[in-house]
Amino acid sequence: MQKIIVDAGHGPHTAGKRTPDGTLREFMFNEAVAIRVKKLLTAEGLTVIFSHDNSRDVALSERISLANKLKVDAFISIHANAYGTDWNTANGIETYTCLQPSKASVIMATHVQQALQMRTYRKDRGIKKGNFAVLRETTMPAILIECGFMTNTEEAKLLKSTDYQQQCAQAIAFGVLCCLT
Repeated sequence: MQKIIVDAGHGPHTAGKRTPDGTLREFMFNEAVAIRVKKLLTAEGLTVIFSHDNSRDVALSERISLANKLKVDAFISIHANAYGTDWNTANGIETYTCLQPSKASVIMATHVQQALQMRTYRKDRGIKKGNFAVLRETTMPAILIECGFMTNTEEAKLLKSTDYQQQCAQAIAFGVLCCLT
């Protein structure tokens, strides 16, 4: 049975990770999507482990250590993006791999990004490379997904919406299943 880590990026108390008006903390969106992804993937027979904790901020090193120790088949980090701290027009979805990604990471990023585009109809910001610890230091295929901008009024409304959270979860689960099954 394949097992993956689903990571709701950041934590419930991480400073600064919120909409400009303070009505949405990033972790609220990330965790809502992570819970839905877990439900969908578990229904398909995968074992899903969370690297986050809704009662505390889990250090990146702890998240990475857990994934590497358990030798999971994939690491999926879910996020909502921001550009600055004020409302602006930055928008869209992007998926990251590490700077020197494995072929499996690129394939997974491609499937997830395409599924998100087809499911949400948001602007395609593409697949990018980033020097994020959860991508750089994990030993399995790993991606980090940015599902929209908290600093864009239209996307902030979507990020708060249970319908949009479900759309993102369905797309992420579909993209992951395309690669693992």
